[in-house]
Amino acid sequence: MSGKLLIFSAPSGCGKSTIINWLMSEHPELRMHFSISCTSRPPRGTEQDGVEYFFLTPDAFRAKISADEFVEYEEVYTDRYYGTLKSQVQKQLEAGENVVFDVDVHGAMNIKRAYGDAALSIFIMPPSIDELRRRLVHRATDAPEVIDQRIARAQYELSYADKFDTIVVNDDLATAKQDALAVIRQFIG
Repeated sequence: MSGKLLIFSAPSGCGKSTIINWLMSEHPELRMHFSISCTSRPPRGTEQDGVEYFFLTPDAFRAKISADEFVEYEEVYTDRYYGTLKSQVQKQLEAGENVVFDVDVHGAMNIKRAYGDAALSIFIMPPSIDELRRRLVHRATDAPEVIDQRIARAQYELSYADKFDTIVVNDDLATAKQDALAVIRQFIG
C-alpha cells in the first residue's frame, strides 16, 4: 500500500510544528512520518543530523541540486537552502507511510505539482502579522533582525495561502489542531 503526501507550510511562528507534532504523537493511526529535509543552516538547540534535518554545507547542497536529487528545494536566504530528496520520499511512500513535509511555500507548490492528487497541501495561517511578531519575540530563539526578516518573509508567504488545498487559521491552537486532523482524515480515508 502506497502512502500519501501531507504538505504543511506556514510563516515561521504560526504553530505549524506544534500542530504537526501533535498530529503525529496523538494520532499514530494516521501513519504520518516526516520526510527529513536537507538544510544548509546550522542546527538549532538539540537538533541532530538525520533526525530533524540532514545538515549540509551550502556547497554540498548545491552539488545535490546539480545532480537533480531534490523533489523541491529553495534558497530562502543567501546560502540558506532547504530541500527534500527524491530518494527519501520514494522510500517512505513505498513503505506505506503518509509522508509529512514541513516546507516553505515554493517547496509546497513544487511538491504539489510533482505529486498532484497524492498530495494534500495545508497552509497554517496566523491570526495577524502583529500576533505573529508577538509569537516570534516570545519564542526568544532569534535576534531582532532575524525576526524582522521572518516577518517580511511571512508577508510574502501569506500571498500564497489561496494556492493551497486548505487553510487552517491558528487563532486558537486546540481548534487549529482539530481542523488539521479533520482535513487529513478525510484526505487519507
